[in-house]
Amino acid sequence: MTKKELIMAAIAAMAIIIGVTGYFYWKKQSASVQPAVPGQTLTETASQGVLPSINANPLQNAPDLNPVNKANPYTNVKTNPF
Repeated sequence: MTKKELIMAAIAAMAIIIGVTGYFYWKKQSASVQPAVPGQTLTETASQGVLPSINANPLQNAPDLNPVNKANPYTNVKTNPF
């Protein structure tokens, strides 16, 4: 074997070793991932333990800050139709 063939064989062997090691690592990682529980949506499983549960509308008791409703003091005045 020439020096060039020896280097190419070493590179091929390293590529095979890296490929096999990567394959087994990937299989180990994919086996440890728990599948989603049937009946739950993706957002429920993704936010489990991260976000607080929201059971009510936070703006339900918000004050009325719209100035347009308070702009006309003559709301009860009947307008002339002519």
